[in-house]
Amino acid sequence: MDFKQNLCAALSNACGMTAEQIGDMLETPPNPAMGDFALPCFKLAKTFRKAPPAIAAELARNLGEIEGFSRIETAGGYLNFFTDKSAFARTVIQRVLSEGDGYGASTEGSGKNICLDYSSINIAKPFGIHHITTTVLGNSLRRIFDHLGYKTVSINHLGDWGTQFGKMIVAYDKWGDREKIENGNSVRELVALYVKFHEEAEKDPSLEDEARAAFRRIELHEPHEWELFQWFKTLTLKDVARVYDLLGVTFDSYNGEAFYEDKMPAVVQELKDKGLTKIDNGMTIVDLSEYDMPPCIILKSDGSTIYATRDIAAAEYRKNTYDFYKSLYVVAYQQSLHFRQIFKVLELMGYDWAKDCVHVSFGMVSMEDMTFSTRKGNAVYLEDVLNASIEKTLEIIKQKSPNLENKQEVARQVGVGALVFGVLYNGRIKDYTFSWEKSLNFDGETGPYAQYTYARACSVMRKADGFDAENIDFSVLSDEASAALLRAIDSLPGCIKQAAEKYEPYLISRAVIDICSCFNKFYYDNRIMDDDTAVRNARLALTEAARTAIRTGLFLVGLEAPERM
Repeated sequence: MDFKQNLCAALSNACGMTAEQIGDMLETPPNPAMGDFALPCFKLAKTFRKAPPAIAAELARNLGEIEGFSRIETAGGYLNFFTDKSAFARTVIQRVLSEGDGYGASTEGSGKNICLDYSSINIAKPFGIHHITTTVLGNSLRRIFDHLGYKTVSINHLGDWGTQFGKMIVAYDKWGDREKIENGNSVRELVALYVKFHEEAEKDPSLEDEARAAFRRIELHEPHEWELFQWFKTLTLKDVARVYDLLGVTFDSYNGEAFYEDKMPAVVQELKDKGLTKIDNGMTIVDLSEYDMPPCIILKSDGSTIYATRDIAAAEYRKNTYDFYKSLYVVAYQQSLHFRQIFKVLELMGYDWAKDCVHVSFGMVSMEDMTFSTRKGNAVYLEDVLNASIEKTLEIIKQKSPNLENKQEVARQVGVGALVFGVLYNGRIKDYTFSWEKSLNFDGETGPYAQYTYARACSVMRKADGFDAENIDFSVLSDEASAALLRAIDSLPGCIKQAAEKYEPYLISRAVIDICSCFNKFYYDNRIMDDDTAVRNARLALTEAARTAIRTGLFLVGLEAPERM
């Protein structure tokens, strides 16, 4: 039963408005004692030409019985509606038990493809803590859109082109040790070579010329340089795979900047043929002054392309290859101007699908404890932070649950989850400061708290050894703790839909915490394993619905759900 739909239909007839208009007007009262839905009648004052309290009173008199609702009350200019608790409990629990891990899923995205460009690491560069937001935000959005029936394409747009690779080759040829690089921490060894190149280039500027020449040989696919270039890429992807495995992140495509290099001439020619380019100080640009933006540089004065050109080529390729419904770029807010320029150039090229390209921007992540940056300028490696979080979690588990069998596995699930949940618990545009104390708190609004609550629900269900799903007395669940938990569970599908519309997984994270908080109150206020068979069965059904909803929500934001903690 769709309670809101029933209410909208009844009010639509009484008010002479569409059900959709009524739906937009309905509110959720701040206090459950005031009802489950509220209609603010001041919004109807012009239509009825009466004071809001008079409108509320008139509607209350004229509305007949509404399926699923037990009573209607007026409160000043508001009309408050109370659902039938037993009917509501039946609807929520039966839906969750029926849908299982697909709770809140839909087919709204059927036949629609969504490209997600996220993480986008740089070859032979640190996979630092600053990459965590794009990585976990993109991964969560992918899961959310998959849940809603879309076909997603996850793209790791590698930073694998540019003169820095010439520098890497010169550095490797002069000071590199292949065995040391392959047997050690590959990326860190490559980063050390890159740093050494810059130190030596300050003393010998001719190294910069050597680097440019080496990169030119990469462009020409000269055997030595090309082999090293591919080796650097292989080493990096092997290195970062450990981090992606920890985070549960996968990609469908690793096509990066190098992939689009042979597609550049056609893009440049297309822009010229469409009369969009002009020469400015030797550079080929698209003038965007009419749109209050600086020019979009297409070719530098030496004729070489830059990443804007490659992004235009990538957008065309993705549209031609995947025919996307939306193409999302999960990139920090500092790149806002860049994407505004790219999308405007695509629009000027005559591509109406430019409107379907979206920059999903986000704020910065910093660490309260910066002990990972031991030497000035050193990157804070994400792998180090994840491993430290796992170790700290393991110590907590040893203290809290010394008899737990799979301590290391749970520490991995909870330690990684703490970091991911912390990033995705706030609106994406906000800057976030990671704190061990806050993130690993098992009692706060954190990943460990949600996972611990899930494990608690699992423990209840293990002890119960099942329940009779076919014979549930839903009238048992009329107490306020049960009703609050049911409302929290019922809110999750709407939060999933909103998270997709706004590209904001935090809406799901908050919903999960709300469910957990309500479940813990329900757990303490009610004896779940009651002697009365009907009471026990109903409360077990609600416990099963709660743990299913928590597990679903955790998965959608990228967390695992350990059954024992």
